[in-house]
Amino acid sequence: MAAEVGTKAPDFTLTNQDFQPVTLSAALAKGPVVLAFVPAAFSGVCEKEFCTLRDGLLGSLGNLSKAQVFGISVDTFFTLKAWATQQGFTFPLLSDFNKDVIQAYGVFNPDMIGLKGIAKRAVFVIGADGVVRYREVLEDARNEPDYQKLNAALAAV
Repeated sequence: MAAEVGTKAPDFTLTNQDFQPVTLSAALAKGPVVLAFVPAAFSGVCEKEFCTLRDGLLGSLGNLSKAQVFGISVDTFFTLKAWATQQGFTFPLLSDFNKDVIQAYGVFNPDMIGLKGIAKRAVFVIGADGVVRYREVLEDARNEPDYQKLNAALAAV
């Protein structure tokens, strides 16, 4: 079952790029959360998306400052550490190496150009109450999320 708007977001604990556990319910105690799922670290569109989120925290996506942003992929935390360091990402990157969270959120991609079991590109806004407020899942990984809709959803939480 996918995490749909209006439903309780599935809780999880994943390891971040610094090998620290991050639990969604603990993060929600501090306020709203944005989960940005991407297919793979170091890939062009994924990098562009995370750079847009990084830069948007300070600029055009000002409502991002209302939330904690977490990037999620099935890459190892070693890979995510290298990517975060190279790009200067200012938000945690979480490793869903075992693919539990991408399945719980309904963003499991069984086969993308021969890559089996990676995440679809998707963004979720989860209110501090743990309810999914916004969901965008892209079937074509070459497309980026609608940042204006994401920003508007954050304005409403």
